[in-house]
Amino acid sequence: MTGGAEVNTREQAAWAALATVLDPEVPVLSVCDLGIVREVVCDAAGTQVVLTPTYSGCPATEVIADSVRVALVAAGLGPVTVSHRLAPAWTTDWISELGRERLLAYGIAPPGQACGSELSSPIRLRPRNLPCPRCGSLQTERLSAFGSTACKALHRCLECREPFEHFKPI
Repeated sequence: MTGGAEVNTREQAAWAALATVLDPEVPVLSVCDLGIVREVVCDAAGTQVVLTPTYSGCPATEVIADSVRVALVAAGLGPVTVSHRLAPAWTTDWISELGRERLLAYGIAPPGQACGSELSSPIRLRPRNLPCPRCGSLQTERLSAFGSTACKALHRCLECREPFEHFKPI
């Protein structure tokens, strides 16, 4: 096995370990689903991971970095260095399709596209026709701009009467 193939195998193992690290605020999403893992490099010195927090003041940033270290060391990929990159800023567009499906199954309406490909697309602070993640009805209303975390808003379905959170597109 050449050195390059070994690094590739270690990086694949690192990505597999990272896929098991769950977001502490939305525990159905891995850090990979969330799109905050920006870079993984494995070399003779160990494993370096670059994370982009969902926002610079996110209270879960330290917990996530610690969880990343623990998972990679447990996978035999230590020593581990975790750094943070703030630019480009994270966007909900980085959430994977699997992550969006997991949000919906968990009862959180996934975000729409934040950075539209069309410059003429208006930015909507209050999304229109937000489907209820439980029954699919478009008859919903926003109750509060903030849910359990700053990145989510609280909504209610007028059809099934169930409250739900919406992951805000940013």
